[in-house]
Amino acid sequence: MKNTMNEQMRTLLAGSYRAAIYCRLSKDDDLQGESASIANQRAMLETYCEQQGWEVVEVYQDDGYTGLNMERPALQRMLKAVERKQVNIVVTKDLSRLGRNYLQTGYLIEDFFPRHGVRYIAVNDGIDTMRESNDIAPFKNILNEMYSKDISKKVHSSYLLKAQKGQFTGCLAPFGYRKDPKDKNHLLLDPETAPIVRQIFAWALEGHGPNFIRRRLEEQRVPCPTWWNRQRGLRDTFTKWEKADLENGRYIWDFSVIKDILTNPVYTGAIASQKKLYRFKIGTIGDKRPEDWIVVEGQHEALIDRSSFEVVQEKLRARQRPRQNGKASLFAGLLKCGECGKSLTIRVTNAKRPKQIYACKTYNAYGKNHCTQHRVEYDVLYKLVLDQIQECAQAALQDEAAVAGRLSDACAAEQNAQREALERFLAKDEERVEMLNKMVLRLYEDRMAGRISEENFDLMLRKTQAEQAQLKERAAEGRKKLADEEQLVRNARQWAEVIREYADITELDAATLHRLVKEIVVHETIDAGRTRHITIEIHFNLKPIAAAKPVTA
Repeated sequence: MKNTMNEQMRTLLAGSYRAAIYCRLSKDDDLQGESASIANQRAMLETYCEQQGWEVVEVYQDDGYTGLNMERPALQRMLKAVERKQVNIVVTKDLSRLGRNYLQTGYLIEDFFPRHGVRYIAVNDGIDTMRESNDIAPFKNILNEMYSKDISKKVHSSYLLKAQKGQFTGCLAPFGYRKDPKDKNHLLLDPETAPIVRQIFAWALEGHGPNFIRRRLEEQRVPCPTWWNRQRGLRDTFTKWEKADLENGRYIWDFSVIKDILTNPVYTGAIASQKKLYRFKIGTIGDKRPEDWIVVEGQHEALIDRSSFEVVQEKLRARQRPRQNGKASLFAGLLKCGECGKSLTIRVTNAKRPKQIYACKTYNAYGKNHCTQHRVEYDVLYKLVLDQIQECAQAALQDEAAVAGRLSDACAAEQNAQREALERFLAKDEERVEMLNKMVLRLYEDRMAGRISEENFDLMLRKTQAEQAQLKERAAEGRKKLADEEQLVRNARQWAEVIREYADITELDAATLHRLVKEIVVHETIDAGRTRHITIEIHFNLKPIAAAKPVTA
C-alpha cells in the first residue's frame, strides 16, 4: 500500500515538471566511440526525462563551444527561459556539460537555479539539487565559502533559539508596537499607532474586507506604516504612491499591508517566527505554511483577543474566491495592464450565464481613481491568441527565410529608433541630474546660512533625491531594453524556426504559451461618448513587433 502511494506521488510530481535539456560539445572533447556527441547526449537525456514522466519543453545545444565560455548562445537562451518561468528543471549529461568554469557554474547551481525555483540534475554525476546530499567538491572546498556557511548556520541557530523562547527578532516592530528600550526582543504598545490597528480589526470584525478598510483609511487621511517609520527615523524608504505624490501618497495603504496586519498573530500577544524559507547564499526563497511557524503565546500586550482574531481569519477565508479550473488560469503571469503595469486577474461574473473575465489588479484593489477596468473575456482572449499563433506559424511555414529576414529588418529599424530616442532622453536626464546636483548644493548652502528651516530642507532634499533615483532607474531600464532588442535581432531566425512547429495548433496550453509569448498587454481608452475601447498586444518571446488587436468592449 505504501509503495503504491509513493508511486502515485511520484507520478503527480512528475507531471508538474517542464524540463529543459542542455547538451554541449567542445572541439577539444574526446569523441572516442562518440559517447559525448550531441546526438547521443540528446538521446540519453530525452530517454531519461521520458522515464521520469517529465515534459521536455525544449532541447538546447551548443556544438563546438568550450565549457569555460559561459556566453554560449544556447545556454543563454536556456537561462532566459528559466527567468521567464518556461521551465522548472534543467538536465545535463554531467556537470562539465553545463560548464567548466567552477565559479560561474557554481553560481548557476547554488544561486541562479534555486532563486528561480529550478531543479538541476547532472545525470552521470549523480547531482540533483533537490537532494541535500549533493557532493559538489569544487564549490564546497572553498575556505571562505565554508566559513561563511558556518557563520550563517550559527546565526540561524541563534535566531531559532530566540524564536523558541518567544523573543522578537525582527528589524522593525510590527505596526502598532514599538521595541522596548530596555529589551529590544520585547514589544510594547505604541500609543500613536495601536488605535489604528484596533480600528482595522474592528472593521474586519464587522465583515469588511481589506479593500473597504483601505478606502476608509484613505478617506480619513491616516498615514501608512512606511510614513510612520520614516518620521521616527527607522527607515528612509518611500512607497510608490509617495514617490508619485509625496504629500498625498502617505495616505494610500496597500492591500497587502492591511491583509498582513489582519493575519499576523502578533496582535494577539504572540510571537510568530521562522515564517520564511531560507537558503544559504540566497536568503529568503519563499514563505512557510502558517502551521510550520514557531508561535509562542502571551509575550506582550495584545491588541485583539484570540477569539476575535480567529473570527477575522474565518471572515477572510470566506471572502476568498474558489480556485479556478486549469483552463481559467492558462494566461497566469502573462497578462499586463498597459496603463499601470500591474497584472490582470481572473474572476467569474455573477450572471445567469457566468463568464470568466480578466480585469486590472490595480482597479480591483484601489478603484477607478487609480486605473480603469481593462475588462477582457477569457474566451475572446483565448481565440485572439490562438489565431495570432496560427497566422504567424503559417507565414513561417510558407517562407521561413523571408519571415526571419522581415523580423531582423523590423528589429533593426525598431532598435535604431529606440537608440535615438534613448540617447535624447538620456541627454535630457543627464542635464536634469546635473541641475539637481546643483540644487542640492544650494540647499546645503541655504541651510547652513539659516535661509531655510531644517524641516523645509529635509522636505526639498527628499523630493530632489527621489527624482534623482527615478532618473537613474529610468536610464537603467532604457539600456536594458535596448540590449534586449539587440538580442532579438540575433534570434529572429530561431524564432521563425520555432513558430513553424505550431502551424497545425488547435488548442492552447500553458507550455506552448510560455514558450512563445513573453507578455500580453491590454490597453483601454474611453472616448467622449464614454465607450470603452480595448486593444490587446501580444508580445512574442523572440518577436519584437507586438501584434495589436482591437476588441469590442
